[in-house]
Amino acid sequence: MQEIISLSKEKMQKSFDSMLNQYARVRTGRASASILDDIKINYYGQPTPIKQLCNISIPEPRTIVIQPWDKTTLPDIEKAILAANIGINPENDGNVVRLPFQPLTEDKRKDIVKGLKKISEDTRISVRNARRDSNEAIKKMKKDGEISEDDETKQLKEIQDLTDEWVKKIDEAEKVKEKEIMEV
Repeated sequence: MQEIISLSKEKMQKSFDSMLNQYARVRTGRASASILDDIKINYYGQPTPIKQLCNISIPEPRTIVIQPWDKTTLPDIEKAILAANIGINPENDGNVVRLPFQPLTEDKRKDIVKGLKKISEDTRISVRNARRDSNEAIKKMKKDGEISEDDETKQLKEIQDLTDEWVKKIDEAEKVKEKEIMEV
C-alpha cells in the first residue's frame, strides 16, 4: 500500500522536475545559458552539446558569449544556433559567438506566458493522472479484499493531499516564472 503512495509521489516529483526543466528553457528578457541545453553540433561525426565544446559566459544581463576551445567549430556553432530557432541571431567575430538578447515586447511577453501556462497545465494533468492511477490501484486492492474500507479511505485521502500539495507547488512556480517574464 505504501509503495503505491511512494510511486505516486515519485511520478508527481518527476512531472514537477520536468516542468522546471522546461521553464528553464523559456526565454525571458535576460540571458540564460540553459537556452543552449538542447543545441548540439556535429563534432567529428558525433552530435555533441555546445556546452561540452565551449566556455559559456554571461558578461552582461542581455548577452551570452560562447567561446569554443576549438575555433574551427565557430561556423558549426553559429549554424546550430540558427537551426535551433531560439529567436536570437548569433554574432560571430572569429573568436567568439555572441548571442544578444533583445528586450521583449509586451505582446511577446504575453505569448511566452501563454506557453508557460500550457506547460503548467500539462504538469497538473500529469499529477492528476498519477493520482488516478494510484486511486485505481487502491480501489482494486479494496475490491480484492487486500485492505479494509477504512484503509481505502485513509489512502485515498493521503493521495489527494499529496496531489493538492504538488498542484500548489506548480502554481507557485508558475507565478514566480510569470513575474520574471513580465518584469521589464
